[in-house]
Amino acid sequence: MIIDSHVHFGSSCGFDMKKEYVLYAMEHYGISKMLVSNCESAECDHEQNRLPAEFQVPQLVSAERAVNFARDNPGKIYAAIWLKPLNEECDPRLQMFIKGNLDVIRALKFHPYHSAVPFDDPRIESYMDLAETYELPVITHTGSSNCDNVDRVLRMAKRHPKVKFIMAHLGLGTDNQRAIEIAAEVPNIYGDTAWVPMLSTIQFINQAGPDKLLFGSDTPIDGPDTYAQNRMGQRSMYQDYFNELPKYISKENYDKLMYKNAQKIFGL
Repeated sequence: MIIDSHVHFGSSCGFDMKKEYVLYAMEHYGISKMLVSNCESAECDHEQNRLPAEFQVPQLVSAERAVNFARDNPGKIYAAIWLKPLNEECDPRLQMFIKGNLDVIRALKFHPYHSAVPFDDPRIESYMDLAETYELPVITHTGSSNCDNVDRVLRMAKRHPKVKFIMAHLGLGTDNQRAIEIAAEVPNIYGDTAWVPMLSTIQFINQAGPDKLLFGSDTPIDGPDTYAQNRMGQRSMYQDYFNELPKYISKENYDKLMYKNAQKIFGL
C-alpha cells in the first residue's frame, strides 16, 4: 500500500493540476489513498505579490471544492483544507463547515510563502485553535524564506503541543538538516518527503525515528506522471522511493513511511 499525503489539485500561480491528473496518477502508479489540498487558495504569486481579486478564491469555496473531490472518490481521496490567513480569518462559517465534514477532512494546510504570512504569525493562531479543537494535524509548506523556514514551525509547535505539525518538504531548497534536527527534538513535529532526496529521508529515519515521516510527492505538479519524471522528462526522485529505498531501510520502516504513519496521523 502507498498513501500520498501531499497532493494538489486546482489552477493557480501558473500551475494547472487537474483532478483527472490526480486520479490517473493514483490508478497508474498504485496509490491507495491521497490527501489533497486545493492550490486555488494561494494568496500571492511566486514573488509574494498579492494576487488580483479576480484570481482569489475564498477559502470556504476552496474548501468546498476539496471536500467535493473527496466525496466523489470515497475511501481514496481525503481533504487537507488550504487556508488563507493573509486575506481572511478563521470565521464561524469555516469552522462549521470543517466540523460538518470531518469524515473527509483530515488536516489543515498552510503555505506561508504563497500567503506571505510567517507561519508563527498571530494571524494563524485562531486556525491553530481550530486544529486543536478537532484534533486535525497541520501541514505547512516549509522552505528557505523568512515566512516558511522550519524554525517558525518549531516556535508554533512549542506554543501548541497538542497539535501535530507536518513540515512539508523538510525545508524546500535547503539541505534538510535543520528540519531533521527539529523533528528529532520536538515530539509533535513531523515531516513529508515531497522533493526530499532519498538520502535525507534515510538520515531522517535514523536521526528522528521511523514514526515521524510521511510519503508525499506534490503530485501532479509536474503533470500526471510526476511520480515517473519531471517537467523536463528526467527521471523523478520518487522512483528512488519506489524502487531503491527498500534496499536501505527495513520493511517495517519502509511500510511506516509509505502508508502506516499516514494511516495513524490522519486516521485513514
